[in-house]
Amino acid sequence: MSKLILIKHSLPLIDPNAPAAEWELSVEGVRRCARLADALTAYLPAVLVSSPKPKAHATAANLAERLNLSVTTVAGLGEQHRRTAPFLTDAAFCAAMQTFFALPDELVFGEETADAAYTCFAAALESLLEHYPQDNLLVVAHGTVISLYVSRRTHGEAFALWRQLGLPSFIVLDRVSGAVETSLLQIV
Repeated sequence: MSKLILIKHSLPLIDPNAPAAEWELSVEGVRRCARLADALTAYLPAVLVSSPKPKAHATAANLAERLNLSVTTVAGLGEQHRRTAPFLTDAAFCAAMQTFFALPDELVFGEETADAAYTCFAAALESLLEHYPQDNLLVVAHGTVISLYVSRRTHGEAFALWRQLGLPSFIVLDRVSGAVETSLLQIV
């Protein structure tokens, strides 16, 4: 049975003066991609797609080189829109995200609700799953949209999952049932 493998990008270089959507990978983030690739080889990856955001695309490019795959960029796999959100301390950001997940139909952080971010991400994934029905599909994206998608497929708690996802990390889903088969939530 083919798998859907959702990968949260690797560790970015944090720039408080730029929106998170523009952050690149850090040197440590690039190093972590090697271990991520090693962990993913067991799933016989066939197709690799990525969010167009720099930190996700760089993660995918590093994986592609190590796994001998090409990368396709898909716009709908981007993070929840929050370009105008201010840079926050870790505690304040965590509190903002907790509210974001708790009130999915309200605009509470950034320019997009949780429901809207989920809808865009889920539509992009469904299109990819239809286009590649037999392949193990690797999708490099972002923690917020991955948490929204997985929690809605598994009836889990999105905020709790979001807090557990490392930089990078991945979750393997059965493509038919949506059940989580494997999760490697920290790769360091």
